[in-house]
Amino acid sequence: MARSPLALAALATVAVPGLDAYDVRRIDRAGDTDVAVVIDATRSRWVVRAPRTAAAGAALEAEAALLGSLAPFVDAGRLPFAVPRPAGFAHLPEGGRACVHREIAGRPLDLETLTPGPGLAASLGRALAALHELPTSLVEDAGLPVYDASAYRARRQAEVDEAARTGKVPPTLLRRWEQMLEDVALWRFRPTVVHGDLTSEDVLVRDGVVAGILDWNEAKVADPADDLSWVLVAAPQDAAEAVMEAYQLRRTELTDPHLTDRALLAGELALARWLLHGVRVHDEEIIADAVEMLTDLDEHTRADEDAISSVG
Repeated sequence: MARSPLALAALATVAVPGLDAYDVRRIDRAGDTDVAVVIDATRSRWVVRAPRTAAAGAALEAEAALLGSLAPFVDAGRLPFAVPRPAGFAHLPEGGRACVHREIAGRPLDLETLTPGPGLAASLGRALAALHELPTSLVEDAGLPVYDASAYRARRQAEVDEAARTGKVPPTLLRRWEQMLEDVALWRFRPTVVHGDLTSEDVLVRDGVVAGILDWNEAKVADPADDLSWVLVAAPQDAAEAVMEAYQLRRTELTDPHLTDRALLAGELALARWLLHGVRVHDEEIIADAVEMLTDLDEHTRADEDAISSVG
């Protein structure tokens, strides 16, 4: 059962001694964690997160450990954006701990309005590149997943195989994915630290630059293409190109000619994961939504391939 906003505010006052809660506003987010913003008597804003399950509690602990390791990189300027900094914890009666941190100021990034140039698009590219330049030991030491290129390719193949077994993915789309997964050259990449679940809600913007990145519970060492897929899929093409240009200029020793190809594939496979989620929770509405998007994707990719063939 979800905790009330007042219960979350009480946890915040326990976690941070001296915090005098004045107001609280619940944040509705999917998942097994209750989240609220607590406003104290000085009008400072704090985020309190309390897991509902043991698995969510373990994930929150690992995320907190990673965030503690990221803070020095922010302070040293190696990460050009803020990350949540755990300020205190409160033990929960059922086990596990709630975590409290100061709210990072900013508004969620609107990819659809992103424009090319030296401003926000370049800032986003540099932010993602800086993230991918972090030492991979940070993730390993926090107990989060670490994959090499071969293992990550196998993970993607397993997702495609599971999606195929549903019988709801267009056959031509399945063949396209399988061909890309069989192309060994495509999967020669150097694994990096990745956020793992970036959305526009996670990237905060202030004064025209990326000010903060939230929600690190899916962080891992894996394919850097995963953190770029949402930009290539949702941003205007010229803005996406500007992000990629800034990203590549900021990366050191980047020799990955198939980075964009894998990023686009990751965007497509996100639809397969949405389908699998619907199947696992027996939600016909999610399944229907995923099938519709997969059908549209299949039509678009076949049209693009036909256009390329006609030109050739």
